[in-house]
Amino acid sequence: MRASLIVLAVWLAGLGSAAQFGKISVLYDVLALRYAGHGAVSLGLIVSVVGFVGLIFGTTAGLIVMRTGPRRAILLALVLGAVVSAGQAVLPPYPVMMALRVLEGVSHLAIVVVGPTVIAAVTAHRFLGLAMTLWSTFFGLTYALLAVFAPPLVAWGGAAALFLAHGGWMLACAAGLALLLPRDPVAPVRGVGDGIVAQHLAIYASPRVAAPALGFVFYTALYVAILTLLPPLLPVAFRAPVAAGMPLVSIAVSLTLGVWLLPRLGPVRVVQTGFGVGAMAALAFGLGLGTPLVMAGAAMVLAAAMGLAQGASFAAIPALNAGAGDRARAAGAIAQLGNVGTTTGTPLLALILSAMGPVGIVAFTLPLCLCGIIVHGWLTRRRALS
Repeated sequence: MRASLIVLAVWLAGLGSAAQFGKISVLYDVLALRYAGHGAVSLGLIVSVVGFVGLIFGTTAGLIVMRTGPRRAILLALVLGAVVSAGQAVLPPYPVMMALRVLEGVSHLAIVVVGPTVIAAVTAHRFLGLAMTLWSTFFGLTYALLAVFAPPLVAWGGAAALFLAHGGWMLACAAGLALLLPRDPVAPVRGVGDGIVAQHLAIYASPRVAAPALGFVFYTALYVAILTLLPPLLPVAFRAPVAAGMPLVSIAVSLTLGVWLLPRLGPVRVVQTGFGVGAMAALAFGLGLGTPLVMAGAAMVLAAAMGLAQGASFAAIPALNAGAGDRARAAGAIAQLGNVGTTTGTPLLALILSAMGPVGIVAFTLPLCLCGIIVHGWLTRRRALS
């Protein structure tokens, strides 16, 4: 029972970490008015700087977490997130807001590194696939919840109401986890004093530690880009249903079919299956151009396929790595390469679509899906040889 409560509390903290991105997206128009004199690029940095922190320090964070201790790290991150949200509620001057967003990036990174590490540590083996898949839903579900609940909250109390509500959520999660999580071990963790370059080389040279992230990067590049830029390619009547349905289908498939497949195929094979189905869905989209029902159906299948890759990528962390240290390093690598994917995927797809039109969906999706399959196959071969 206690383990289930810990998993639930950590997942709720994950929702709060995703809202560190989502709340800014919801308030984009408000922030555009407040910081109008700083230009569109500066406004975009308010959104993206949280991800840049993970992009730069993702793998290092996994090592720091093991030195600090996962309990201490996540509690400090949640309290920091609450304080930052309170400071953002007054919509401070732009330099102060940027400094707060950098601190929020530190908070976000610590939570997404600690989350899967703690869940893997407290969950019984037979439930591990379900627990890790549940964790993997935190980002998409948060955006769906914010789309429903944030607009009326902002209409009632302005931007400050959303910022303060988020801060309260983070404090509540910190209080719950302070009661539930066991104390960190006092024994020092070895290997955290190596240089940053050596740390990165060691992580990405390992076919076990790096594998979840090296597949996940193709998923993140695809998922965010497709959800953003595919629906506008459909006729007007199909756009809203597909835009709303794709993330929901992805989450539903991840928690049902994905969880059912994990013990039967193993996480790596499920990721490869997701990419394989995604490749076929992309081809169907291209062949169905001009037929709205086929295009919409292919979009939904593509979203479902990405749901398989999403949950199984996180399930691969404990499946491939037995020790807490390696799991933290793998989670840090996922945070780092996940930000690489989300940062590069949408601009790249936008460029391809501007040059090729709707068929660019195929040109973008097919190579990424094939690369995901090939990279995991190569890493599986390396693990077998070692």
